[in-house]
Amino acid sequence: MKFRRLASAALLCSALPATAHEGDGGYVTYATDHAPIGVMADHRHKKGEWMLSYRYMYMDMSGNRDGTDSISPEEIVTTVANPFANPPMSPPTLRVVPTDMPMQMHMVGGKYGLTDRITLMAMGMYVDQEMDHVTFQGAAGTTRLGKFTTETAGIGDTTLGAIIGLDDGSYEHRQINLGLAVSLPTGSITETDQILTPMGTMPSPRLPYPMQLGSGTFDLKPSLTARSRAGRWSYGAQASAILRLDENDEGYTLGDVAEATAWLAFEPEPWISFSGRLKGRSAGQIEGSDPAITAPVQTADPDNHGGETLEVLAGVNLAGQTGWQKGHRIAAEIGLPLHRDLNGPQLETDLTFTLGWQKAF
Repeated sequence: MKFRRLASAALLCSALPATAHEGDGGYVTYATDHAPIGVMADHRHKKGEWMLSYRYMYMDMSGNRDGTDSISPEEIVTTVANPFANPPMSPPTLRVVPTDMPMQMHMVGGKYGLTDRITLMAMGMYVDQEMDHVTFQGAAGTTRLGKFTTETAGIGDTTLGAIIGLDDGSYEHRQINLGLAVSLPTGSITETDQILTPMGTMPSPRLPYPMQLGSGTFDLKPSLTARSRAGRWSYGAQASAILRLDENDEGYTLGDVAEATAWLAFEPEPWISFSGRLKGRSAGQIEGSDPAITAPVQTADPDNHGGETLEVLAGVNLAGQTGWQKGHRIAAEIGLPLHRDLNGPQLETDLTFTLGWQKAF
């Protein structure tokens, strides 16, 4: 009889939902308490709870796409008009083509449970990115003159906001959260570097829009997230946006962004979960232009930005259970494209990878 009571108690404990407070020593910490690491502002915290986080994100863009079709550098320089053409000073078609762009982002964040329903959050970012190019000789033809790489690195934009619980809190394993945040224009939009022109000169002009470190504008970043769990399975969805609130000091506004994502995760043990996720993204073209960005390269054209993408991602979450590991999380997620329809020609994203650490206390 005693054994049956103990077995029943153990079964009941294994079925208990995850708690949102990881600092209380008697509670089990579940890997599925959090969404995949690539999802921001997914959960809130109990009153008085802190969480620190670090995320490393790597993105590789290689090759060019116009709409849904790949396009070679030779096709670009013979068919795509140069919007800044002014013969003989500037050629009629594009003469410089980007071929690859690896980007690294280091994101440091903090959250604080102001109440059980409101969590404050902040995130800063450091960006390090390169873009490889090929330059074609003269004003026409497909003779390659040479290659060059531009690089920028520095502080990106900073996000401040809050996560507001919309559920009544009666189910600890379920949250419905409204995210309201503002991105502050702390990233530079006047970065320069040395380039190779079709005439063989090597000036250092202002770099095109993708190589700048921020938007230059105050941006509203709303989100709505719903997540829950049933036994060893957890699931959730989020809709989010980036809404540019004004024009920056250089005379342009990056396109608005809308995203939707949904995930499903399985937890074989409380300390580990595996997830699958789909993410759709739609970004608009740049409005206006920076008069200092006029090179015969596709990235200098405000129309060659944005588009629609669909990405599939796989991830793993690890949650510390005992001792010094308690409250620590390590998670990773890798993403590959399923569909890309770009306002091209522009570089296409081939891979994303995110690795993160979180600590609640």
